[in-house]
Amino acid sequence: MPTPRPTTQSLWREQLAALPDHPARIPAFFFGHGSPMLLMSDDAESPRSGFWKSTGPASPLAHFLRDFGPALLEKYSPKAIVIFSAHWETSGETRVTDYPEENPLLFDYYGFQEELYKIIFHSKGDSAIASRVVELLKQAGIRARTTPVTEPRGRDGRGFYGPGLDHGVFVPFKLMFGDELPNVPVIQVSIDSSLTPEANYNLGRALRNLRSEGVLILSGGLTIHTFQDFTAALEETAKPHIRSFHNAILDAAEISEVKARKEALFDLIKAPGFRAAHPREEHFIPIYVAAGAGEQGQVRTISAIYSAPTFAFGV
Repeated sequence: MPTPRPTTQSLWREQLAALPDHPARIPAFFFGHGSPMLLMSDDAESPRSGFWKSTGPASPLAHFLRDFGPALLEKYSPKAIVIFSAHWETSGETRVTDYPEENPLLFDYYGFQEELYKIIFHSKGDSAIASRVVELLKQAGIRARTTPVTEPRGRDGRGFYGPGLDHGVFVPFKLMFGDELPNVPVIQVSIDSSLTPEANYNLGRALRNLRSEGVLILSGGLTIHTFQDFTAALEETAKPHIRSFHNAILDAAEISEVKARKEALFDLIKAPGFRAAHPREEHFIPIYVAAGAGEQGQVRTISAIYSAPTFAFGV
């Protein structure tokens, strides 16, 4: 009888506990970063019950993130965290935050309750590690530079403008680590706006040596992300081809042989349910960053939560 995939707290806690303690090379993780609704008050009302159930404060993802963060700190005692988010992409040049004193927060969303614009999460960067990230990227032939706190990260179509960690970082991190992460610097790196598997796999692969230097690489997104079909937010209401796509992701990530796994992951963007799950690719692309960073070694499914699984690459 096959082992059930970890969709419950008891099963994902088993997977977290089974990760090797303080390995020579820290795995690289793809994880579901959720939405600002993770941090809403429990009694807040949401007009979209599917999203509320899948990424609200009582969702399986919220419970998982509260287990995930402490396990990472205990297992790896990381020197720093290098984080990629679906919400920062750049073209022609990879950008790396260099905020050594305090990482500001970029509230890059609109239309939420006032409480979600008062979130506190304290962390700092590290100029030496930010420079090391740039160095490794350049060695791989990728144009890159640091971005200081005096330079805005950029603007999107809704007018968000300024420096800081975006909500794909500070929202899950607040659940994972509490109000502050004082002793572990956090550096954010942009994904490649080509949104191709190849470019972003190579971006992660360029940084693989960080894993043997005590740096934890995290890459956050969502494997189902669409506002065109709100039934897709929950497994019980999603259309069959979207549920099949979710299972295809789990199957591809769990392939043992490196070349076959890479091919299967790349082929996911051609799957019948992909475009329905992702009208635009930015939330899916971070899985390729983590897969590239943890290319060698095995992959473990830490949680198989629908639309927001977590994989450890390079175990």
